[in-house]
Amino acid sequence: MPTESIKDPHFRTLGYIDTRSDGVQVAKDAHYRVLGYYDPKRNETKDAHYRVVGRGNLLSSLITSAN
Repeated sequence: MPTESIKDPHFRTLGYIDTRSDGVQVAKDAHYRVLGYYDPKRNETKDAHYRVVGRGNLLSSLITSAN
């Protein structure tokens, strides 16, 4: 599973975005707790409880708002 690190301007890790084999991306905080999901087929971002947050990929905003 490819993983992208999300860092602040001081290079501190804020979180991660993992891409699963089915294309769904999973946002995790710096402690690897799941924050949300992005499904590119539906173009929807959902929170950790599978509630729709919005259209498009909003995972980085979930990560930055968690800090």
